[in-house]
Amino acid sequence: MDPDALGRFINERYHQPGDRLFRLETLPQYTVTSDGDDYYRWLAGAQEPTWSRKQPWLNTLRRERDNGQISQRIRIFSEEVTDYERYSAAFGYRFNGQFEDIRVLHRGEHTIPPGLIEADFWIINDTTVITMHYDTDGTFLNADVTSADYLADYLHTRDIAWSTAEPFDQWWERHPELHRKMAA
Repeated sequence: MDPDALGRFINERYHQPGDRLFRLETLPQYTVTSDGDDYYRWLAGAQEPTWSRKQPWLNTLRRERDNGQISQRIRIFSEEVTDYERYSAAFGYRFNGQFEDIRVLHRGEHTIPPGLIEADFWIINDTTVITMHYDTDGTFLNADVTSADYLADYLHTRDIAWSTAEPFDQWWERHPELHRKMAA
């Protein structure tokens, strides 16, 4: 699936009250169009995301939450947090966390549970797994529905990761050294 097909596939299955969507993110960097130019703006010192791009996504997350949909995400950060990971925390999770439950596993700080499937994937309603494929620089290549034969393995990964991951807001507050210094 390309990005548009992936979006349609998820939206067809994740739209009712009580629907549940889970995402595991593992890469040190993503090169994706959904970032717009915000990553480069962040590198150049910008203090906030481009709101004309970010706000519609926050509105979507708010509508989903208000509709009773459940969105959960775990981000596995590198031991040495990359610039992209800092950007995603500052311009992404800090805002998205108002509407989705985001947790962190930070290598070297948290124990990565043994047997964890360390790959990017989505789980929709505990019934469907979508594996994500990226090239070496984090550019999205495609996604596909994983065989139901492996569903239990992905659910196990989600559950053990969720039980050990730290809530993002708590983790972010404990790591001011990763925050952008605000201009006076």
